Amino acid sequence: MRCLPLVIGAIAAFTSAASAQSINLTGTYRCIQNCRDGYLGAPAFVTQNGENFNLVTENGDSFRAWPDLTAPNSRIWIDARNESAVYSPDGVRIQFDDGRVWQRDFGPPPPRVVWRRASVVGAR
Repeated sequence: MRCLPLVIGAIAAFTSAASAQSINLTGTYRCIQNCRDGYLGAPAFVTQNGENFNLVTENGDSFRAWPDLTAPNSRIWIDARNESAVYSPDGVRIQFDDGRVWQRDFGPPPPRVVWRRASVVGAR
């Protein structure tokens, strides 16, 4: 009976850690607002390994980040910049405290498919 509180505590800890990270942010983004001078529309990259993030900004700077445990589930902390960022529930946008906004780059749309009726050779 004395182990029951320990088991409940362990389950709660694992559950809260899992719910804090329900989305994978790995991918290419484009800086769309408050970008560094001359870098509007430049690519930025996020690589997520478990709870750790590697960020490459629109101007090529690299930073490490991790979930901000003092804030809601959709916030990451970049210690080297003393800054946090909020990501949208679907992972499409990341907004930093300094006003920069990254939007996920899904690439160009697929080419349009045009169906043509096959012509019959030798038909009379």
